[in-house]
Amino acid sequence: MATVTSAAVAIPSFTGLKAGSTQAKVSAKVATVATAAPRLSIKASLKDFGVAVAATAASAVLAGNAMAVDVLLGSDDGGLAFVPNEFSVSPGEKIVFKNNAGFPHNIIFDEDEIPSGVDASKISMSEEDLLNAPGETYAVTLTEKGTYSFYCAPHQGAGMVGKVTVN
Repeated sequence: MATVTSAAVAIPSFTGLKAGSTQAKVSAKVATVATAAPRLSIKASLKDFGVAVAATAASAVLAGNAMAVDVLLGSDDGGLAFVPNEFSVSPGEKIVFKNNAGFPHNIIFDEDEIPSGVDASKISMSEEDLLNAPGETYAVTLTEKGTYSFYCAPHQGAGMVGKVTVN
């Protein structure tokens, strides 16, 4: 921080000059005092700015996560299951089924266990289509409120079934 000290300053004065006078000088001492207040307000402003940036970033992350639900096909230990196998979403929220273990898998919505008026063939994979490699995905967006039951056709007999509620 810069410090300002008092100094002698020569200030020319034009008052009291008479015609023919050559020059008059007046000397004065000027003292200036510097305060630390501006530095504190800048520090506080930067802190407030940092808090605002962090809050904005957190909101963006939460909003991004709220836009999609990830469901693993096959548990990490190789079990034939959807993880999670029961969950809820909002209407229009994307569900991403991701191949994890124990493949091949697919996602078939049970036409007898979905809301009336919903066409199971439009939201399901074909029974012949399979996700064969780790990381392959299938995404669906459900807009009608209600409960939807789904299963993996190759592993339904092994209990690979799930349920989503759109509320």
